[in-house]
Amino acid sequence: MKMPRRLAALISLLAVTLVSLRAASVTVRVDQPGAAINPAMWGVFFEDINFGADGGLYAELVKNRGFEFPEPLMGWARLSPSKAKGELTVRTDAPFTPGNPHYVRLQSEGTAPFGLSNEGFRGMGVRANEAYNFSARVRRIAGAPKLTVRLYGSDGTVLASAELRDFSDTWEKYPTTLHPKATDAKAWLAVLVEGAGTLDLDFVSLFPEHTWKNRPAGLRADMVQPLADMHPGFLRFPGGCIVEGTDLARRYEWKKTIGPVEERPLLVNRWNYEFLHRPAPDYYQSFGLGFYEYFQLCEDIGAQPLPILNCGMACQFNSGELCPLDQLDPYIQDALDLIEFANGPATSPWGAKRAALGHPEPFHLQLLGVGNEQWGQDYIDRYTKFAAVLKAKHPEISLVAAAGPDPGDARFKLAWEKLRPLHADLVDEHSYARPEWFLDGAHRYDDYDRNGPKVFMGEYAAHSTKGSGSRKPNNLESALAEAAFMTGLERNADVVRMASYAPLFAHVDAWQWTPDLLWTDNLHTLRTPNYHVQSLFARNRGDRVLPVALGGLATGEEKRVFASSTMEEASSQVIIKLVNATANDSTCTVDLAGAREVKAGTLTVLRADNPEAVNTFAAPNDVAPRVTDFAAPGPKFEVTLPANSFSVIRVGVGR
Repeated sequence: MKMPRRLAALISLLAVTLVSLRAASVTVRVDQPGAAINPAMWGVFFEDINFGADGGLYAELVKNRGFEFPEPLMGWARLSPSKAKGELTVRTDAPFTPGNPHYVRLQSEGTAPFGLSNEGFRGMGVRANEAYNFSARVRRIAGAPKLTVRLYGSDGTVLASAELRDFSDTWEKYPTTLHPKATDAKAWLAVLVEGAGTLDLDFVSLFPEHTWKNRPAGLRADMVQPLADMHPGFLRFPGGCIVEGTDLARRYEWKKTIGPVEERPLLVNRWNYEFLHRPAPDYYQSFGLGFYEYFQLCEDIGAQPLPILNCGMACQFNSGELCPLDQLDPYIQDALDLIEFANGPATSPWGAKRAALGHPEPFHLQLLGVGNEQWGQDYIDRYTKFAAVLKAKHPEISLVAAAGPDPGDARFKLAWEKLRPLHADLVDEHSYARPEWFLDGAHRYDDYDRNGPKVFMGEYAAHSTKGSGSRKPNNLESALAEAAFMTGLERNADVVRMASYAPLFAHVDAWQWTPDLLWTDNLHTLRTPNYHVQSLFARNRGDRVLPVALGGLATGEEKRVFASSTMEEASSQVIIKLVNATANDSTCTVDLAGAREVKAGTLTVLRADNPEAVNTFAAPNDVAPRVTDFAAPGPKFEVTLPANSFSVIRVGVGR
């Protein structure tokens, strides 16, 4: 007999109501504080992928500013109106610096402006009435022409213009400042010779004057601000697979990234050619954002620096090229020199180089990664040689060892088997998986050996299948799965000492990999639901783990409702993190066992009706934390956990 439709609907509604009214219970043992939480527990992972550095965090607006791409005019176009008569050539004789050998010679007959334009990184983002500092290396060869520098809007409107003249017969740097009259995300730059004559042109640069901390030729302020707001415990750099290179000749070499930017040699970015479905033939590393700038950024945002160095292995997904073990000394020496660069006195050879760059005080390096995502006995052999030297000379530095790309395969198991007797400080685990893996993995570390190496969950992200094509969305579903997983990391803070989501940045017009924590265009930075989860954990870290017990959950809810708790000792506040990844509201009874009194605090909730909800540049706050005052009547109280939500409760306690 078929049930009447109205009765079926009533029964369904009743079932939902009963589920929403079922009271889960969370007992927090305030009187039993456990393991100390690493102050650097929650950090950020940076890699120059998705145009994260050049075209991103590094605020330079001119692409291929030194004409050093393999195609020297990539990013540039000849500007030659019909009346203009002139010649443009790329030359290498007598450059202004041997490290930047290519330059352009512009020879004009003076009949009309003649020159070239630069497209920027998928355009140039400029804001109305702000200052943009232009500079170029120029040498006069013949005549007395002037240079006209113009910013054009995407519709061809002249946004700003300036002139340079009276050039020397030797290479000199010539600056000027442009003030666009309108905001445009897709502006472009023109450099024009006016008047008869010949000029050599190189290292053409355009930077916003307003950078992070207003440092000349610095970082994009809107991209650094979310990092500073997050208060990360560490910053891992420069990657990622970019550390390894597809072969050793293309590996990341930190010594080539310091010193005058004009002398930092260009290197092809491995993400230029890695993915057939997302080619980026104009993706190169200028290293304007180099190791000195990374250390400086760490200091700015209060994060411990965590540099990762090549260990004599190219990417094993590519060539897998190995440096022979008996030739590994230069790689180890690079690590020793980096420690001296970061921590050595200004009188030491590498400390003096740091001081010469403007930072006589040390950067207080405490962490160093040996290799990125390597695996197998070849890696163990090389890590062993690194560790023997580094631990003997710098026992104060904690080393991060690799465990491969998968969190449970044979490569992973071999790494742990070999690294445990080597007494590795931290083992770097990685996981990119569906949200279900993270929900199921909230108890992953409950049974880890408390006496073995500690864990650095160095790369992870929940990859929702709700996206289209190759672009996996940063939706609430994935963010809640990560929050659930992070409650397990926090509860096991005696084993898991550090963790970071990856990757960090992606440009909407130039990405290779998704999802990503922060999305950018040429003017704005978008905070994803995943960013808000990471930020809420980092800003509500606490100092000690408090034991938590969950009860009263219905069948199935035990895999969708999660909790962790910590104590912030300075404020005597209990911090409770609660994830409800179900489709129903839930009433939760919280018992702060061992607390005599509870003081007013706050309740922060990240939620949306639809787990597929995302933030967009048009609606950047659709999924964002909402903070309200919270007053509990006593140590035992009720709180509603909305469907599809992550909640953080902070209350003061008396014990």
